[in-house]
Amino acid sequence: MASKLGRLLRPFANSLGRINHRSVQQPRVLAQLCRLQSTTTDKDKKPTVRYVDAAKTQNLLEFGQYVSDILPKYVQKVEVCHGDELEIFIHPDGIIPVILFLRDHHHAQFLNITDITAIDVPTRPYRFELIYMLLSVRYNARIKVKTYTDELTPMDSITPVLPGANWYEREIWDLFGVYFTNHPDLRRILTDYGFEGHPFRKDFPLTGYVEVRYDDELGRCVVEPLELAQEFRKFEFSSPWEHFPKYRLTEPKAPEQEKVTAGEKEKK
Repeated sequence: MASKLGRLLRPFANSLGRINHRSVQQPRVLAQLCRLQSTTTDKDKKPTVRYVDAAKTQNLLEFGQYVSDILPKYVQKVEVCHGDELEIFIHPDGIIPVILFLRDHHHAQFLNITDITAIDVPTRPYRFELIYMLLSVRYNARIKVKTYTDELTPMDSITPVLPGANWYEREIWDLFGVYFTNHPDLRRILTDYGFEGHPFRKDFPLTGYVEVRYDDELGRCVVEPLELAQEFRKFEFSSPWEHFPKYRLTEPKAPEQEKVTAGEKEKK
């Protein structure tokens, strides 16, 4: 009796299972279709990595013109780069007056110096371009003061005005050879003792003039003239990890041409 009931109810159970299977699979397909639909529009959008505030840019430009009007003897050019970076180009003699003005003026208060760097362009009459980067925490503003010099003309040190410039000026003297007058301790800061030359100059050789190595016999580091000669080295390419070293791919050899003697030429 039970077997007969099972036979009668089996088709209904199979049909119910198919219906449930379809009802479960259908939402998955709909979900996949929904994922494929794009929510973006066709309008081109500008990159939002860096916002440019037009009002802030205008304020910076007005402040630069204000500095130029007060110090016309030293300021040569004023411009705003990247929307929020004010750059002032000045004469080398005006580095101290301009830095003092930017530090002490109530509407400036650039009390922090974040960096001093240099650029070497040998084709210019004044090959070195010095860039002073100042920060005003009070007004959340940054400014770049740019000036120029050559390898023979020294620059006035701003360390008495902003003590944070001490190591920056030592670094520029070490790497570029720009001398700063009135610096309290103008020594090399990155290169070794007795180093000759300034590595960041464009005319400095890439290999340098001397080499420093450790001598096992003397038990110390020695400085010797640079030698670019190299001993003969033989490279062994065999490796124990290669399972089939005998079956490497080789370039096909060109077929050897048969040599024809003079007698054979006469016969031909």
